[in-house]
Amino acid sequence: MASSSSPSKQLRSSSQQLGDMAFKGVGNLLKVLPTGTVFFYVGNDGVTHYGIATTKGLWPSSKSENLSAYKLRFGDFVHGFFTVLVFAVIVLLDPNTVGCYYPSFQSSQKVLLMALPPVVGAISSSVFMIFPNKRHGIGYPSSQTPQEYSQSSS
Repeated sequence: MASSSSPSKQLRSSSQQLGDMAFKGVGNLLKVLPTGTVFFYVGNDGVTHYGIATTKGLWPSSKSENLSAYKLRFGDFVHGFFTVLVFAVIVLLDPNTVGCYYPSFQSSQKVLLMALPPVVGAISSSVFMIFPNKRHGIGYPSSQTPQEYSQSSS
């Protein structure tokens, strides 16, 4: 007589593996994105601290350290805009998305669908290369103190 619990354990373990793979994929995506608002720094005490970038610095901030060097700047918004633009072009002009949501556009605007993603990608890549972002989000180790960061971003 075979046990009926083994297939459910196999199903459960495969669904757990699928969930783990999904979380790892999202984590890797967050590492690759060039912008973000949650950052970390190594304080004077040698401990890693996390915070959200605001116009005044990182929040919540340590009272003993001046974290105004990490405040949001114009370049952060430029990086954010181009990141959203690249994401929108990739998602909205994907052949599967176009075929599903607006199939008539696929036949009438084929040149636009083929030319726009590489053009947006080239422009965005150029902006990211010319104006690099010096921030370290989650998944990227910080190698600078707040004082070094403020001197290099000036």
